[in-house]
Order: sequence, then structure tokens, then C-alpha cells
Amino acid sequence: MPRRSSRWSRAPSPLRQARLARNWTLEDVVEEIDLRTPGGQSGVTPSMVSGWELARHTTSIGHRKTLCEIYGRSPRQLFAFQDEQLPEQAGLGLLTGFEELQQAMLATVRGAQRCLVVTGSRSRDAGYLKATEAVLAERPGLVYYRVLFGPPHHQVLKDHLLRLLRLRDPRDRGLGVKTLHLGLVEDTVAMPERWFCASEQTAVVPIPSLTSHEAFDSGVMLGAAPAARLLDHGRQAYAAARRVETTTEVAALDVLVPERSG
Repeated sequence: MPRRSSRWSRAPSPLRQARLARNWTLEDVVEEIDLRTPGGQSGVTPSMVSGWELARHTTSIGHRKTLCEIYGRSPRQLFAFQDEQLPEQAGLGLLTGFEELQQAMLATVRGAQRCLVVTGSRSRDAGYLKATEAVLAERPGLVYYRVLFGPPHHQVLKDHLLRLLRLRDPRDRGLGVKTLHLGLVEDTVAMPERWFCASEQTAVVPIPSLTSHEAFDSGVMLGAAPAARLLDHGRQAYAAARRVETTTEVAALDVLVPERSG
């Protein structure tokens, strides 16, 4: 009978080996991380540690540093296994104009089945925002994160946030999980704004225009492996953000670019 291949047949990752060498449980690792975190609460859970050990999720730079201190090993020793397959699975594609960028972002939104993360405060494409709302209405179980970096620049984005709150209640756990996450990063010096749209299948990252100095109308499209990393990136950004998950909180947000009259 042929040998069945699975993750359980592989040798334990260096991260798991380091834990097992100390006869620690996952809970022991969480406790050690919490002890090294200001305030004593890192937000790390045993399931997160297990995901890191199995390379289901990527360990953030901050937690990598902490784990290196705990185990007395280098980042290369502990985390190379998480990073080694990323370049060959990147699926890079260059988007050279606004139409290509727009279509790629719409495809990412419409292709999302489990999770969709969007970051940035400058969205003003009403069609793209309404497409996002339509997908969320069609797929109640799709988990959505929108992370702003500073207040919205345009009224159309603020209106989008208000419509999201009419569409879903962030407090609702009827499907067993929270399906709407809205956050605002206030310190954009410590955490500069970044822009991407990511699902479990693909991600799109806008970049400065390849034809003009005035816009971000080009982009890079990424495959499933880097898209999964950006999903984690967005979740971590949300964890560090202030929640804006009521209509009162969203209504109180300033809009940085006034609408043109006439």
C-alpha cells in the first residue's frame, strides 16, 4: 500500500522542535510570550502558535523576535521553513494601468470565499466599493476586514462604511464568528498607510503609476501563498487598530478631502 503523504508524516518544524525540546505545551509558549509583552497580554493563542509551527500562518516580525529570545535561536533557524516556499508560489503579475488594476481588484473581491481584507483610507471607486457590498450580501459567511490608516479621504468611503454597518452587525455571532471588522490605525507615523486587497486566492497591491507621477494606477497581483501572508498582515493591523464598528463612530470620522461643489 503506498505511503500516504500528509503534514503529519513530515518531520516537526524547527519551531515545534524547539518547543518539544523543553517539554512545553502550546499554552506554555503563550505564557512565555505574554511575560515578555508590556501589559502581559500579547493576544497570542495556542492555536496561533500551532499555526506557526505548521506553517499555516506566518509569524510576525515582533513575535519572531520574542520567540528567538525565548528559544535562544536565530530567526533563520526558527523561521526559514515558513519562508522557503514563498518565492516559488508568489504567482506575480504586473498590472500596468488603471483598468487592469481595477479589474484585478474586482476579481479578488468576487473570488473571495472565506476571508477578504482591504486596507487603506483613499478608496474612491464607487463601483469597486459597491461590488464589495454585493459580495458580502451574497456570502454571509465571508469574513471581511477593512482597516483604515487615518480618516477616510473621500466621502464615498465613509458612506461605504456606513452601508457595511447596515448590512452586517459586528456584534453578531450567529454564524459562530465575527464577520465584519472595521478598524482605524491612528498613529500613521508608527504604522504608515499601506494599500492592498487580499482574499485566500489572490491579492492586489497598488503601486506608483508606471506612466505618471500623479497616481497609484498600477499594481502587482499575487498568488495564494503571498495572499495568505497579506491576510495575516491585515488581521494583525486590525488587532492594533481602534474599532470603528458603530454608525456613531463612523459618522464621527472626518473626511479629509472635501467634495467639490458644482
